[in-house]
Parts: sequence; C-alpha cells; structure tokens
Amino acid sequence: MNQELINDLAALTHDPLGFVYWAFPWGEGMLKDQTGPEPWQRDVLKSIGERISPDSVVQEAVASGHGIGKSALVAWLILWAMATHENTRGVVTANTETQLLTKTWPELMKWHSLCLAGSLMKVTATAMFSAEPGHEKNWRVDAIPWSVNNTEAFAGLHNQGNRTFLIFDEASAIDDKIWEVAEGALTDANTERLWCAFGNPTRNTGRFYDAFHKFRAYWDTRQVDSRTVRFSDKKKIAQWAEAYGEDSDFFKVRVTGEFPDASDLQFISLGLVKASLARNLHDGQYKFSPVVIGVDPAWSGGDATAIWMRQGLYAKKLARITRNDNDMTVAGMIARFEDEYRAQAVYIDLGYGTGIYSAGVTMGRSWALIPFSGASPSPECVNMRAHMWNEMRKWLKTGGVIPADRQLIDDLTHVEIKPTMDGKIQLKSKDEMKKEGVPSPNDADALALTFAAPVVSEDGGDIVNTDYDLW
Repeated sequence: MNQELINDLAALTHDPLGFVYWAFPWGEGMLKDQTGPEPWQRDVLKSIGERISPDSVVQEAVASGHGIGKSALVAWLILWAMATHENTRGVVTANTETQLLTKTWPELMKWHSLCLAGSLMKVTATAMFSAEPGHEKNWRVDAIPWSVNNTEAFAGLHNQGNRTFLIFDEASAIDDKIWEVAEGALTDANTERLWCAFGNPTRNTGRFYDAFHKFRAYWDTRQVDSRTVRFSDKKKIAQWAEAYGEDSDFFKVRVTGEFPDASDLQFISLGLVKASLARNLHDGQYKFSPVVIGVDPAWSGGDATAIWMRQGLYAKKLARITRNDNDMTVAGMIARFEDEYRAQAVYIDLGYGTGIYSAGVTMGRSWALIPFSGASPSPECVNMRAHMWNEMRKWLKTGGVIPADRQLIDDLTHVEIKPTMDGKIQLKSKDEMKKEGVPSPNDADALALTFAAPVVSEDGGDIVNTDYDLW
C-alpha cells in the first residue's frame, strides 16, 4: 500500500459515510447518474460512525420496502469495515443461500470492483480477505448460509482487540437460534463490534421484529418507505396502492417498511390478539356460560403443562407447571380447579395426557382425552387440532377476551399454517415448530382444547355456548 492510501484509510476508520464518498467514483462510469448515498443510507452510515468504538456493540436494524438500495449499503459497510481496520473479521448471512450467493454477494463484488481500496482485498464466490500475505485467515469476511443445525460459524466470530462485524440480509426470515448464537459471539471486550440487520418486515414475530419492539432499547432502528427513495419504481408502487390499499399488509411489507398485522403463514394475527386484549367484559356477558377446562401436558423436558379455563367470552390461565411429571399431582390440581370453578367439561390432550386422564378416572372424574391428530368434525380442517384452533380464532373475532399473558400472546401468534393441496386448514405440528426453534405453544393449545366439543348445560337442555362453540 502507498502511504497516501494508508493515510486516507486511517482517517476514515470511524467514518463510514466519509469512506463511501471517498471510495467510489460518483458521477462517473457506472455511477454517472449517482451523486452519493440516499438520505436513509447516509443516516445509517453516520449513526455507525458516531457510535463505533471498542467499548460497545453497535446494532443497526432497518426494515424497508423493496428497491431502496439495501444491498448496496451492505456492500459499502463490508468494504469500509474491512479496509479501514486491520485484522477485521466478519460474517454475512441472509434468509436463504440463494439470496446470499446470487444477490448479496454479487452486489459486494460489484462495489469492490469500483472501490479505490479494492486492491487491498481479494474476493471469491463466498469470501473476501486481505491481499496481504499471511492475513488471509484473520482478516476476512465470509458469506455463510445459516442453519439451525450448524451454528458454529456464528459462535466462532470472536476477534479480541480488533474489529468484528455481522450482517443479516433479509433478516426477518433468519431463525431465532442464529440470532441468539450471534449475540453471544459479540462479547469480546476492547473490540469494535458491529451488527446490522436489514430486510423487508415480512413477519410480526421473531428477533427481527423484536429489534423494533421488545429489544428496541438495544438497537438503532429505522423503517424506510420505498417512496422516499429516488430510484424506486413509483409506477409499480402506485399500482400496488390501488390494487391492495395503502393500509394492507402487502403494501406495508413491500413499500412502507412496516410490520404486517399477520405474517404470510400466521394463523392468528397480532391485530386479532390486540383487539381481544383491548376488550372489557361485564359479568353478564359470560357468567351464564358453562366453564370448560383445557389441559395440555408437557411433551418434552423444556416444556410446561398448561391449564386454562374458558367461560363463554372469558378466558383465564389456571396453572403452568414446569418439571413435574407426576400425573397424580397434576390430576389432583385439575380436580381442585374443576370443583372450584364448577367446570362442566375437562379436555386433555391425548398425546401426553393418558396418565393424567387415568388418575382422574381413579378419582371418579369424567374427563375427556382429545386426539390432536384425530378426525376433524369440521370439513374445512385437516385434523382436530386445526379444528380447535379455527374455533378459537372465530372466538377471538366474535368477542373473546384473553388476559395480558405474554406466553399466551406469543403462542397464539407463532403458530403457522402448513399449506395443503386441497386448501384445508392444517397447522404446523409441535415437532415441526421445535425443529424451527419455535417453542411449543402449550398455553395456546390448552386454551384451544376448551373448544374441543360443545358443552351442554347442567340441566341437559340446549347448548349454552354461542355459535363460536358449535360444530
């Protein structure tokens, strides 16, 4: 490297915005119609430059519509991080291997070919590393597709005393396990650490969503509307607005950079849950209805047995039991709840509930085992579990009220549809959810069990529950 280049890069070590203006031939050749970054890109670059230091982790999250120049910003950040600090290490991943290797990485290769400091780095199809002999392994960035079964690449990102960076492209679809492992890798003290997450906000659950909500205190966030960017396709955006409406989830995700009320495969939307939380009930609206108790026993060591009751439009959590495999103890607890609330039905998941059911039989209880995979009484559902969840969704739509219980809210909104050829409703199984890193929705399943069958009034007359309970 010549001394002038060294001096220039040294001056830009903590100035990524200055680096972008310095490094590329704006107004010339391929960039003849461009004068520099868009306003939102400038904001991100400036924010990083103001906060990057060995004493803290800089975390940037950008949710956006389509066509805003996100991939270009990713390339600029990689080139700045690598060119202005020796022995920098980084990892870049994306929602899919195809996105990473055919879109994200080619964009980096394009900007590398334009960069004044490009000669300092060599680029391959999956990596960029220092051209200086002997630094190929400790001064590099790798494009690595993520996998919940192979997280070592993200766990091994430590780079004590130097600079470490991690970039998630199309971050909304990256599994929560990868986020958790990555977070643990950014713990080196006296190290410059940068974590950037970009993407369309396709889901209203998961860690990308949490960066803008539950964990917003730890992230510098921004949502970018495609209409504010100079080169976005305004004609296409106008067509979307006319076809779907500006308040539609489609428009939010693809244009305004807002999270949707319902993710693409989400069975119960966050909007539906919020509406339920906001309602107030008077005794006269539900006290006349029979009490039904649902029990979803724990099905693996990390789960908990959940017990919920419902009386008409009213729902309440009765218990959540962890690390207790004593069926007699659980059965005794259910029996006490049954007596206390004068429940007219107790429904237990067949999968892991046979022991509890048998204990209830010895106590003279008339409980019922419900097979989640059994036949659905409604033709639009694949199995019994789908039927119960569908009835629960109808209940939420028609006035059902849930408590502000974080576990239940997460359970209700995390369960996704599993598409079928005939269009029937089928939900992802608990086993499938587990493999994807999603906790078992025991609380929501327990509440869903209260919709397993119609409940008849004590005098044997007509069904007391309203239409949302009917088959």
